[in-house]
Amino acid sequence: IAGGGGGGAQHGGGGGAGGYKTSHGSDSSGGGGATLSTMTISPATNYSVSVGAGGNGSAAAGSNGAGLVGTQGTASSFNSVSTTGGGGGGAYNGKNATTGGSGGGGWNGGNGAAGTANEGYAGGNGGGSYGAGGGGGAGSVGSNGSAQLGGTGGAGIASTITGSSVLRAGGGGGGCYNASSPVGGTAGTGGGGTGGAATTGDSTVSSPTNGTAETGGGGGGNGTWNTAAGNGGSGSVILRYPNTFSIVLGTGVASTNGEQTDGSSKYIALTGAGTVSWQ
Repeated sequence: IAGGGGGGAQHGGGGGAGGYKTSHGSDSSGGGGATLSTMTISPATNYSVSVGAGGNGSAAAGSNGAGLVGTQGTASSFNSVSTTGGGGGGAYNGKNATTGGSGGGGWNGGNGAAGTANEGYAGGNGGGSYGAGGGGGAGSVGSNGSAQLGGTGGAGIASTITGSSVLRAGGGGGGCYNASSPVGGTAGTGGGGTGGAATTGDSTVSSPTNGTAETGGGGGGNGTWNTAAGNGGSGSVILRYPNTFSIVLGTGVASTNGEQTDGSSKYIALTGAGTVSWQ
């Protein structure tokens, strides 16, 4: 899973989820992609790994009436397989969302950006009023914004690589800016951030939230220009292998929970960048 995209500011779209690929069991890759073939790994051989960071949510833009687009997340990779960082959410005054593993949501007057084939889906469109689109997720397109509501982030996708079903790579909710009862978009299931809301006097009703770390979730878009939008969540590389082997982490590679055993297999969720090997 690549890093999720950051949300946009001022009627800002939600960030798209990081691109998602898997070779485990019958699990599907993002964007309707098929399960990849498993790899053959040789012991005592170094394999490269890099886990992508989440993109930054748009910084406060100042009182110039022009929001800023969220930053795209960073790619993740293991050996020969890579995924694309989530797209940044669009922002007010014609600043369009960017493409990515899943696309960023469109600002209130713009369209959502496309996702990457077999990794994730597109972001939702702005409502043509004050609600921005939700960022795309690995499992579905972000929803469109409407007059008083930011779009919901696209759903993440279920992964069973750790032995239980976990949703990852959800899109960020879109922001909303409206004189009467604005509501930020709901986070996409699987780690997306919630969109923020503000009244037309730039009074914050609710603040956007970040995508969840190690899920590749997109950051929430913001309702106003005077605070930052949500950051995308960092990505993850999860490896599963026979329990007769143990992994060796090279310099720069770490794991939050370490090597875990599940029946006849082990698995580990990695962060950082470097090499790994098995013994």
